[in-house]
Amino acid sequence: MSSASPLAQDPTGYNAAVFAESALSSPAALAAVLDHTLLKPDATRDQVLALCAEAAEHRFACAMVNPTWVSTAVHALEGTGVPVGVVIGFPLGATLSSSKRDEAVRVLKLGAHDVDMVLNIGLLKSGEVADYEAVKQDIRGVVELAHAQGAIVKVILETCLLTFEEKLRAAELALSAGADFLKTSTGFSTGGATVDDIQLLRGAAGIRAGVKASGGIRSLADARAMLFAGATRIGASASVKIIGELSGNSPAAPTSNGY
Repeated sequence: MSSASPLAQDPTGYNAAVFAESALSSPAALAAVLDHTLLKPDATRDQVLALCAEAAEHRFACAMVNPTWVSTAVHALEGTGVPVGVVIGFPLGATLSSSKRDEAVRVLKLGAHDVDMVLNIGLLKSGEVADYEAVKQDIRGVVELAHAQGAIVKVILETCLLTFEEKLRAAELALSAGADFLKTSTGFSTGGATVDDIQLLRGAAGIRAGVKASGGIRSLADARAMLFAGATRIGASASVKIIGELSGNSPAAPTSNGY
């Protein structure tokens, strides 16, 4: 398990309040749970380099980029200790499992550490036992490759497209496949993270895995709500603004990039 999950006397074995209060105790502590993200399709090299500079300055959990920018980000962050995160099968999750594995191999070779993959949403919603097994194997293929390289995998469920029962099914399939985190959203569909979904995913994960809230988190109030609901990682393009609010400085919000 890749999240620092405190124990408590509740059904999941996880105390969200303890984690949230720790994460909100200082700008540095909050930065350590924020994935600083730039995934818009028109992101330029200069914007990626600026993202990496901010990630290094504030010590964010990682700098999250699209696959084409992994080598650029790894080079920019060399020696800083800040890892590079990357999305694969993004944003639809409907690519071939072999394509996801190939993508994973390539980005891991380039130095990515956090791999955020989209599960096969259509297969999940098809509802057959064979389809569920295919979803699990789709995830497991990427997880095994990542873990062999000391990397972690966050599985994006795209909760806005799922029913309550499908969210639970997706969570259990991802956990059984070895996911390190359950993640709510790509930020490119019909909705993002909600408190209800974070609570649901934390209930499913317990202390087995982290929970990442992403999609529409643009303020300290948003981040606070997600942490107290059970998130242990937050994906946002507004990371600098969020920690600025906590420290009493609130820089202008960035242009939305899907997160």
